Amino acid sequence: MTGVFSGSYAINPLTGAKVPVWISEYVLSGYGTGAIMAVPAHDSRDYAFAKHFNLPIIPLIEGCDVSESSFDAKEGIMCNSGFLNGLTVKEAIPAAIDYVEAHGIGKRKINYRLRDAIFSRQRYWGEPFPIYFKDGIATPMEEKDLPLELPSIGNNYKPTETGEPPLARAEGWEIDGWPIEKNTMPGFAGSSAYYLRYMDPHNDHALVSPEADAYWRNVDLYVGGTEHATGHLIYSRFWNKFLYDLGYVCEKEPFKKLINQGMIQGRSNFVYRIKGTNTFVSLGLKDQYDTTELHVDVNIVHNDKLDLEAFRAWRPDYADAEFILEDGEYICGYGVEKMSKSMYNVVNPDMICDTYGADTLRLYEMFLGPIEQSKPWDTKGIDGISRFLKRLWRMFYDRDGFVVTDEQPTPAQLKSLHKLIGKAREDIENFSYNTTVSAFMIAVNELGECHSRAILEPLIIVLSPFAPHIAEELYHALGHEESISFAAFPEYNADYTREDNCTYAISFNGKTRFTLEMAKSLSPAEVEAQVRALDQTAKYVGEGQIVKVIVVPGKIVNIVVR
Repeated sequence: MTGVFSGSYAINPLTGAKVPVWISEYVLSGYGTGAIMAVPAHDSRDYAFAKHFNLPIIPLIEGCDVSESSFDAKEGIMCNSGFLNGLTVKEAIPAAIDYVEAHGIGKRKINYRLRDAIFSRQRYWGEPFPIYFKDGIATPMEEKDLPLELPSIGNNYKPTETGEPPLARAEGWEIDGWPIEKNTMPGFAGSSAYYLRYMDPHNDHALVSPEADAYWRNVDLYVGGTEHATGHLIYSRFWNKFLYDLGYVCEKEPFKKLINQGMIQGRSNFVYRIKGTNTFVSLGLKDQYDTTELHVDVNIVHNDKLDLEAFRAWRPDYADAEFILEDGEYICGYGVEKMSKSMYNVVNPDMICDTYGADTLRLYEMFLGPIEQSKPWDTKGIDGISRFLKRLWRMFYDRDGFVVTDEQPTPAQLKSLHKLIGKAREDIENFSYNTTVSAFMIAVNELGECHSRAILEPLIIVLSPFAPHIAEELYHALGHEESISFAAFPEYNADYTREDNCTYAISFNGKTRFTLEMAKSLSPAEVEAQVRALDQTAKYVGEGQIVKVIVVPGKIVNIVVR
């Protein structure tokens, strides 16, 4: 995280405020050398930069917490934004443009960026182009010469010594004596139409038959990272529209719905070396010394505490490193950055699996946040997921062995189970996996020492798509021979989740004094009678007199006293 204050300020044309101008190299390369406006409360890179240099971080969306990380969701109600306050983010964008135009500060303009197709690759692996060069002119092959398959070139897949592509090594790579194109297509060329082949994979005469295409039509859901949008996705749409115009497919678009999962960002750790030495000082003491901040491998850091021996073994120049500790431990600094080998913040999933198991890794990745948001990886949260799975296991086993019984579940246990089933069904449909994992934790905490098969069996069936290994193991322990993947998803019964009671706020002259839980079935007159009879009511009425009681069913009882 590098940067320097230029000493200059830009004037915000909307507010007149002075904005400090910093020079840095952390922004995306595509921005070139232009100026950008940093919004640290709502961009993870800007947030890390502002934190590092102690710059102000002003939240612009009501209710968001930016004390530990940026709030990157582009939704909510605007605040700290002058004339935009109270608008949603979606409403604020055009409103800001209207304001800028109305005040002569700027004007609307749409910029288009032309992306280089980079379709031709100088490598062996890839679809060969059905093009040959007749008298030096690129000529398409005839259909009788297709399909064109990659030739054998031995064991050397590198470019030739003269710089030609690997296909130049192939003998007889020609047609009728004319050389065939030696470059190949990129990986996303063949994948551009794979969804059509899935519809009709054994058809030797066409990409897809009209009958199969009319039956399947197009893909219901496409899930992919944002980087797919400029590679595979854009080519799939291009090829599909081309085939549609020619009448070979019946849908204009290849995919009905698109979901881009957010990138998992790296949580970097830093050590602080005293300049001119091989001594490292802990985070809380670094300001007492002249230090250099260095990235350290996050795999030798646990909860921001450095493994000193692993650090000495990490690189030869650190073999004789000395440490100035805090309470006997070395505490590392941290920041949120893109996962990169150069920043040593790439987490090896094999290490997580070896330590915690694959189910913990799966659940933790889903628990990080909404699927479409970029999320910082932080190993601190893994311990909580691991403890949850261990609590679940103890509902089936204790030190004496298997403890599941056939006892009838209580109404409270049925309520917890069916709240989970209903929540999971809804969240899975909405791809809200992080809230589903949270619902699992709540249910297991509520169930506590429950060992009833009637509760535990549907519980692990709901859990199985999220933690398949432990669910499979426990399902077999319950006596099932087939895989849990064949089990029907439990049905949600709303009768078990209905609340019989509700909480009333008891107010005197409009000021709430206490709350009271009462049955939902009580009429307003019955609620009033019970409240009037309370000792607490007599206390707050005192020497006064009740002149009126207002009952809002299920919510409030307001007693007017004079």
